[in-house]
Formats: sequence, C-alpha cells, structure tokens
Amino acid sequence: MELREVVHWRRAILAVCFNLLALALSTTALLSSYWCEGTQKVPKPLCSEAKVTKCIGAPIALESINASGQDVVHYSWETGDDRFAFRYFHTGIWYSCEENILGTDEKCRSFLELTPPAERGILWLSLGSELAYIVFLIISFGLLLLEMFYTGNPVCGLKLNAFAAVSSVLSGLLGMVAHMMYTQVFQATVSLGPEDWRPHSWDYGWAFYTAWASFTACMASAVTTLNTYTKTLLEFRRNQKAFEQNMKEQSCFLNHREISFYREKPLHSVSESVGFYSELHKKILLREHSMDLEDVEESLEDEHC
Repeated sequence: MELREVVHWRRAILAVCFNLLALALSTTALLSSYWCEGTQKVPKPLCSEAKVTKCIGAPIALESINASGQDVVHYSWETGDDRFAFRYFHTGIWYSCEENILGTDEKCRSFLELTPPAERGILWLSLGSELAYIVFLIISFGLLLLEMFYTGNPVCGLKLNAFAAVSSVLSGLLGMVAHMMYTQVFQATVSLGPEDWRPHSWDYGWAFYTAWASFTACMASAVTTLNTYTKTLLEFRRNQKAFEQNMKEQSCFLNHREISFYREKPLHSVSESVGFYSELHKKILLREHSMDLEDVEESLEDEHC
C-alpha cells in the first residue's frame, strides 16, 4: 500500500472516530436532564418524626398541651433567610427534577409546562434541531463508512466523501443553533417561569458542556473530511497538469484534431475530470503500444531482408 493511501486511510478513520464521538455525546446530552442545575429558595417545612433537619420546629412540647393537633399553635423563632431552605434542582430539554425536602425521592415535571407560552415554539425548534443534528450525524457516519470500505471506484468514493462533509457541516450548524435556542428558552423561564420553580442560583450542568463537546467533535470530523476531499481534488488537478504535459510530449502520436478537442473540452466536475484524463491516458498508452509494435515489425522486416 502506498504512503498516500495510508495517509488517506488514517484520515478516514480519524473522521469516523470524531463523528462517532459526536454522535455518542449528543445522544447522551439529549437524554440527560443536567443541562442546567442550581438551587431553589423554598419555605422550610414543619418538623416531624421523618423530618428533623432543615425544618421549622415548635418551641413547646406537644405532650404538655391537652388539645387536639388542629388546635396546637406552632411558633417559629426563625426570621429572614432562616425560614427558607435551598433545594437542589436540575433541568434538561425534556423535564426538570427537584429535590424532595420531605423525602429522598425527586419530583420531576415536564420542562415544556414550565416554559412561558411565548417561548414554547422556540423550545420545539430547539428540540427539532437537536433531533435533526443527530440524524445528520448518523447519515454522515454511514457515508464515511461506505467511503472507507468502498474501493471499487475512486470517483464514487470522492462523491461519498463530499456528501459526508456536507452532512457533517450541516449537522454541526443545526447543533449550534439548537444549543443556543435552548439557552435562550431556559433564561426566559428563569425570569418568567412559575413562582414555585424559579431558581435562586443556577449554572450550566455537565450535559450542556457535553452537548458543546459533541458540536466540537462534529466540526472536527467535518474539517477532516473536507481536508481529505481538498487534497484529493488537488491531486486530480496535479494529475491534470501532468496529463497535459504528457500530451504535449506525446503530441506526435495524436493528430491535431484530437489535440484541439482535448484542450478545448470543458470540465465541470471532479468526477468528469478524472474520467476524462483516465480516458486520455489510456489512449496515449494505446498509441505508444501500437507505435512500439510498428517499430518491432520494421526491425523484423529489416533483419529478414
């Protein structure tokens, strides 16, 4: 295997690895609910047998009062921020989960229900862009695999490489737009969302950074694929110049009509250029072969005489 083919194979493997990494990271981020996380400021619950910390307790003993539970008055000496607890929450594209300060389980709600009505259309666009992002990544991954294992026709391989590059770039743009739209929707929900959900403090979670890492890997795959396509195109152009130089050197074997035809023939695509110069190269080789046979026949005739 030539050095050029080895380098091309390594670039193809690198592009596939970047694409597969982007696909795995984007799927993980889409299914996760840790895009944003923080704390919510809520009133402390009353203390009970199951809840003895971060709660409001009564300063008097209940056993010393001969009254029903409904008639007992609870007094709290906590004022200001001491009356509130900060519960943890995390939010994704699909749902938002909050810490249950009365137990150990989490309470989850659909993030679409928390989003202000004016922002729900943008949230649906963000979700659709994320799904399209993953779909185009899968298409690009399939095209790159076909290019790697399809070695019958180099022109078809070059076309697959071009389609994979376009698909990778398009998926990267869709992913970037989807991430930015979700950020806008979440910030609007922080300001205009329900009172019992609005966070006291928040920051981006690991799924948000995973989504942007997926975008980075996707663009790296697109750049690698485009680099392979560009180098192949440059090689074709270099071969074109070599063919033209060879045609000038072998012009004695071609008549003037064929020379003017090859020089004036317009080439509109890379595949057409490859086929054209391959045909020209074969014709030159056939002419050289026929001339060699004529030389051999003439030498044989001279020896016979």
